[in-house]
Amino acid sequence: MKNIKIEIKKVMMLFFVCTTVGTFAQEILITEGNVNNLPVKEYSLTLNEMAVNKAGKQVKGMTINRSIPGPVLEFTEGEYAVIHVKNEMSVETSIHWHGLLLPNFYDGVPYLTTPPIEPGHTFTYEFPIRQSGTYWYHSHTMLQEQSGVYGSIVIQPKEQTLEYDKELVLMLSDWTNEKPMNVLRNLKRGNEWYGIKKGTATPLNQVIGKGAFGAQLNFWKQRMEGADIADVYYPAFLINGEERIEYPNFKPGEKVRLRIIDGAASTSFWMTFGGGSPVLVSSDGVDVIPIERHKTFIAVAETYDFIITVPDEGTIEFRITAQDGSGQASAFIGSGKVLPAIDIPKPDKIEMMQKMAKMDMKMGAHALKFQPDKDERFQLKQEYGMQMDHSKMNPTQMPEKDETNDTLTKKKNVQDSMEMDHSKMHHSKGKDTNTKDTQMEGMEDMQEKGMFSEYNYDYLKSPRKTQYDASIPVNDILLNLTGNMNRYIWSMNGVPLSETDKIKIKGNEITRITFNNLTMMHHPMHLHGHFFRVINENGAYSPVKHTVNVPPMQKVIIEFYGDEVGDWFFHCHILYHMMGGMARVMSYDTPRDPRMNEYPVQSLIDETNQWYSWGMVDVASHTTGVNLITSNIRNQFNATFEYGWNENLEAEITYERYFHDYLRIFGGVNTENEMPDSLDQFETTAIVGVRYLTPYLFDLDVRIDNQLRPRIALGRSIMLFPKLSVFGYYEYQLDLGFINNLPGNKDFISETVWNAGAEYMLSKNLSLMASYDNRYGAGGGVSIRF
Repeated sequence: MKNIKIEIKKVMMLFFVCTTVGTFAQEILITEGNVNNLPVKEYSLTLNEMAVNKAGKQVKGMTINRSIPGPVLEFTEGEYAVIHVKNEMSVETSIHWHGLLLPNFYDGVPYLTTPPIEPGHTFTYEFPIRQSGTYWYHSHTMLQEQSGVYGSIVIQPKEQTLEYDKELVLMLSDWTNEKPMNVLRNLKRGNEWYGIKKGTATPLNQVIGKGAFGAQLNFWKQRMEGADIADVYYPAFLINGEERIEYPNFKPGEKVRLRIIDGAASTSFWMTFGGGSPVLVSSDGVDVIPIERHKTFIAVAETYDFIITVPDEGTIEFRITAQDGSGQASAFIGSGKVLPAIDIPKPDKIEMMQKMAKMDMKMGAHALKFQPDKDERFQLKQEYGMQMDHSKMNPTQMPEKDETNDTLTKKKNVQDSMEMDHSKMHHSKGKDTNTKDTQMEGMEDMQEKGMFSEYNYDYLKSPRKTQYDASIPVNDILLNLTGNMNRYIWSMNGVPLSETDKIKIKGNEITRITFNNLTMMHHPMHLHGHFFRVINENGAYSPVKHTVNVPPMQKVIIEFYGDEVGDWFFHCHILYHMMGGMARVMSYDTPRDPRMNEYPVQSLIDETNQWYSWGMVDVASHTTGVNLITSNIRNQFNATFEYGWNENLEAEITYERYFHDYLRIFGGVNTENEMPDSLDQFETTAIVGVRYLTPYLFDLDVRIDNQLRPRIALGRSIMLFPKLSVFGYYEYQLDLGFINNLPGNKDFISETVWNAGAEYMLSKNLSLMASYDNRYGAGGGVSIRF
């Protein structure tokens, strides 16, 4: 640090952390001194790549101080934090201080606010601690958080307001033994193995067995396979790095504050408790009116604090259950007989499909628009989702205004311990919206049936008023959350990060953001550097958070006051959704920090528009085929090769450009031998055409070649049973003699190709297959994916 003298007073051993070989004491440098009359607390963190044992397998992970999760960083409100982060990995990295209010330059988003930390380099973050509560830190570089770069932060208030005896930090996470970029690549290609592996797929036999074929047809009509909950298969879910962890040293009668953080890459959890009544006291680091909660939903990146009382006899089980029911992890607090947490039933996705099919709902809003610069927010809202009953709209609801004057929120009102301008925090004059306004109009039927009724924040109530003075100008922003599971693209208002501009905001204004979720998945939306009100049934006492979960096909409204400078990242905290494009930059339109001049923001944006490549080889007794693809959001290259037993060889290379999710144009070359059993006579033609994903999920290919021969092809695959799919393909080509001389007196000649078969998935990358082709006959073999 320049012009700062730090007097080192003490160095101590801290923190027991979970590692691949057990639990051991981790040495972290802590110093105390003085900066601007604030006591300094200093930490050193080192990031390494090393082998870790998780989920019964040793894989290469990314650790902080050789630990997953990283150490707990402890502060007291009013201190000055100095944190040295050394990168000993082979790739650049970063650290974001999730939920902390700090100078823009130290927020930790590489290329946007903070320089990336290159291999072998150290970056020092420093900022005053302006708040108290439970927070966390994690890498904001690509998907490194999934590999283990995360840890917790505990900030004690200047004066305690809650009574308890001890504390325990519980960091929740998900773990994959795959490389995270391979996970994303697998999602991009549409491989169904993850759903099959964790038992959440909905094959047609189960759909029909439950009388839901009509609902399935409704989903197919809207180009959707079915209701979805979570994307990725995880072999393990972890609490402080372990699937099962015990804390027997807590004594009967002690009140323990559990500081719970969902540091997962993409998994939200149901939290349940055994024993007595746990009391929820804080959300996202901010105190709430205490309330007993045995079952609470925690979305990715949220934090919740509970106070529990260790029973006189017995051990409390704290259990997390993945939202899709695919796995659990438990922590046991106390000693003696286990008091089990309540079970969470596995959600019935087919029943969800049936309920949604009965509603007046149009799904499948574009994640990729034909004209990304055209403002179609309100058309999206009107066309997709529930059909709104305007008679039920709250007449006091503010109209949604144009996004060109976007603004942002007030964070000085976030909690008792922060400096607040209380003169602006009262007299709402009816501008607050109630709980029906925070959900999509017309969703009452869905709520009554319980589909999404548990995913609201009505149980959170601020201990003091959080509303703003009615005289403060308000700028309304509508953000439709949009996605495409077929190509795994995620966006806002149908525009991914790579195709959008910054959302401009102004200081000294209230920004009111309406999230309108038009997808089948939850989206925990996080705004860096700010806190915001989440409008719920508590009105003026609506809670304050830094991350808000937006349930499927519902609407949530947040508000904040703009009192910052610089650009701040804003995104879905499911990492694979963020990398798929569901992110924006909120900008106060102030000069960029000159220290960032050599770090172009485009480098951050490009992370969401990378090229992904994959391929497949079919080796069978009657034919062999190879299919290679490389793709980003708008562009795709395809190369296919097919060889039949009768020495019929065809190869095709094309480039295609996506106009929107379902329509793309393409051009390329095709070559094949003119006669079977002959490899010395090839015909090469140029081709151009369109490819279109039709309702009911048929892949349509319409083209014409340079000999003016039109061709149409249609293909489809359906999962009949778990792991077993059937597929079919039909192709018809016509030659009307515009270029070629037709034989005899024929007005045209035609060629028909068709095949049908079945595939049984053995693993993510290997299947058994059998098919019949009208050119080659019947045969069988294997499909290899890579």
